[in-house]
Amino acid sequence: MAKEKKYQIESGRPLAVVTGASRGIGAAIAEALAEEGYDLVLTCSETISDLKKLGKKLEKEYDIQCRAEQCDVGDWQQVSDLFGTIGRLEVLINNAGISHIGLLSDMTPQEWENLIRTNLTGSFHTCKCAIPLFLQQHSGRILNISSVWGTVGASMEVAYSASKGGLNSFTRALAKELAPSGIAVNAIACGVIDTQMNAGFSAEEMEALRREIPADRIGKPEEVAQLALKLLQSPVYMTGQIVTMDGGWT
Repeated sequence: MAKEKKYQIESGRPLAVVTGASRGIGAAIAEALAEEGYDLVLTCSETISDLKKLGKKLEKEYDIQCRAEQCDVGDWQQVSDLFGTIGRLEVLINNAGISHIGLLSDMTPQEWENLIRTNLTGSFHTCKCAIPLFLQQHSGRILNISSVWGTVGASMEVAYSASKGGLNSFTRALAKELAPSGIAVNAIACGVIDTQMNAGFSAEEMEALRREIPADRIGKPEEVAQLALKLLQSPVYMTGQIVTMDGGWT
């Protein structure tokens, strides 16, 4: 028996799935999409109370439907179950990610596997589930949130750099695969953005980073969200691109 579609869209509004949406870049993108009139399915792996608060806020302020779900994107069954309740989809934002700072020689195999599982395999899981929904309507947008470290690499962040480099290649290759079906796949390679992911850095380290950036400041999640909207609204002929947003840093 086919899995029941429990979350059909009856509003006539487009639907977007945003992973890792409880805070930071994911939350900013969710709000930007809500302001544009998207209904939302938002996910996070742990901070579900924060996500539910965000969902209620967006519903109230923008008069849209918003569903908040705890879902570990690295777990195939959880992702498959989530998408099994979605009957139609216009946009997928792959934002969920974790970082690891330290020498590669000190990193455990489990830490490596967990990071790759979340940052790279998670996007495989969500895309595999979203593509059939896009194919039903011969259209769709996938936007992956990547990092400049995926292009140039970072000492003490080898696993993170590898995961984002893989995500960049994943983006380019999948774009070629899906272009004939009218589905665009792009990524934003972020520089230093003011999010919880920087919590491991001291104030002195953050100040040193700021001094290296030509724009002379740390980026804001809302700025990434603005760029995300522009990419989603661009012609579908723009696909397979890794757009860097780093204040001129790299």
